[in-house]
Amino acid sequence: MFKVLFVTLIAFVSPAMVGATNLTLGEFSKGSLSGWEEKEFEGSTQYSFIFDEQIKQQVLKAESHQGASGLFREQRIDLNKTPYLNWSWKTFSHFPNINENEKSGDDFVARIYVVVDGGVFFWKTIALNYVWSSAHQKDENWDNPFTSNAAMYAVESGRSNLGQWQYYKRNIKEDLKNIVGKDTQYIDAIAIMTDTDNAGLKAITYFGDISFTSE
Repeated sequence: MFKVLFVTLIAFVSPAMVGATNLTLGEFSKGSLSGWEEKEFEGSTQYSFIFDEQIKQQVLKAESHQGASGLFREQRIDLNKTPYLNWSWKTFSHFPNINENEKSGDDFVARIYVVVDGGVFFWKTIALNYVWSSAHQKDENWDNPFTSNAAMYAVESGRSNLGQWQYYKRNIKEDLKNIVGKDTQYIDAIAIMTDTDNAGLKAITYFGDISFTSE
């Protein structure tokens, strides 16, 4: 099962470029999924909005029971103008005894990833996945077991921060160059997913707003 690139869905993206210094793509606090589409891979992850008492804000809830579907948004982002990806998430789930380097363990309680479209050369499409890892240490990276065109990077690991909101800011332009070896000015899509299909597990994760900023 191939669930890392959304290749067939982003083969041709809009040529419009974004030049804002603060660009919000995921307005989940407003209960909006405008611009986002769902792609089902194996079973379905249920996405819905709930009010989170911890931060007093509406968030997106992802609930997966042995399934995998993601939400993606096609948007060409100029990384020279807005290189920083900002997001937050919270989960209560952890997958014990899985091998994330094998196809049978390619499940993550939370992942967000950016896609650089290969256009008609679809095999050149690449993805950088930021994940909450159950097996790797924080700041480790590795190739996705389904394709070498997708790199995995653990921004969070283990159980220590379960049940607490975690906030991140990553320089996508630098990460694509340093982790993937891709020096590019643009990305073409972003996606989020909670998936449990390969290991046959279950997870509940909450996602906050997602934005790109200039600093």
